[in-house]
Amino acid sequence: MDQVKRIPLNDLHEKLGAKMVPFAGFNMPVRYSSDIEEHMAVRNGVGVFDVSHMGEFTLKGPKALDLIQRVTTNDASKLIDGQAQYSCLPDNDGGIVDDLIVYKIKEDDYMLVVNAGNIDKDWEWISKHNTQGADLKNISDDVCLFAVQGPKATGILQKLTKTDLSIIKYYHFAVGEFAGVSDVVMSNTGYTGSGGFEIYVASKDAEKVWNAIFEAGKNDDIKPIGLGARDTLRLEKGFCLYGNDIDHSTSPLEAGLGWITKFTKDFTNSSNLKKQKEEGVRRKLVGFKMIDKGIPRHDYEIKDSNGSVIGKVTSGTISPMLGVGIGLGYVTVENASPGSEILIAVRNRDLKAEVTKVPFV
Repeated sequence: MDQVKRIPLNDLHEKLGAKMVPFAGFNMPVRYSSDIEEHMAVRNGVGVFDVSHMGEFTLKGPKALDLIQRVTTNDASKLIDGQAQYSCLPDNDGGIVDDLIVYKIKEDDYMLVVNAGNIDKDWEWISKHNTQGADLKNISDDVCLFAVQGPKATGILQKLTKTDLSIIKYYHFAVGEFAGVSDVVMSNTGYTGSGGFEIYVASKDAEKVWNAIFEAGKNDDIKPIGLGARDTLRLEKGFCLYGNDIDHSTSPLEAGLGWITKFTKDFTNSSNLKKQKEEGVRRKLVGFKMIDKGIPRHDYEIKDSNGSVIGKVTSGTISPMLGVGIGLGYVTVENASPGSEILIAVRNRDLKAEVTKVPFV
């Protein structure tokens, strides 16, 4: 078994009382207090996630954009300097290698942010397609990432930089001085749907920046947040998690990611995916809310109203905001319309649920 890696601020999180668990090959804080308390802190105030396990690759040179265009589904040629784009890496068989964010720093200078558990796989996949000699570097070990999320996040972070954060639009970013550290990426992105920024900083400056953020937010009850609340926050917004809701067995079109799948260019397996779009998919990823009391969990069977199995739950939890069970799962197209009644097999009981549009909150 591979050794579990430690993020640079591992010891700091242990001192803060975090419960540490192995996740995606890293020792990560899953919670500091309780998942619900941390969830509510982000929805109503401000919380900070140390997600330094995520992977970062730089892509530079005249062939950088060409490589990005060939390996991702979205159209990166549309990006302007200081803009980010959600995208995915399709495989050769109709599935997804990973989902990622593409950052355009400036002309011929990009950063790709990939999922922690897929760093090595993604590196190998992109390198294999780098036939034109783009300058590709894996800087994952040199970068820390703090997601400062919640309605109070921007105001707190503004105390630490002269860059006007209020004018940075969603999925845009600036590079500048932050907390006395130069070349920090301040990105209006996140995985919670509650507003805020993601701060990319050199690992050597991570502790200084973390402490500065908490000092700036001390009067606003700023809290460190673990992966437990990160999962419930993203699920309330219907955001996909790689390994649960998307993977090598799911196509971007089945997963509702047609909006990031642009057939205005050629990319890996684009002709087959285009054919799938024209012919129509047979199953779809949908959101659902429990009608009966119960907690849907990953891999539970989904049945139609007659009790026939039509799919599986990919993600499920009790929504802290709604107080009911919510989930995502793949169902046959006939059962995918909002309002359709479905059954979730929870511990040998078929419990009623309803297909719902996402976000739930």
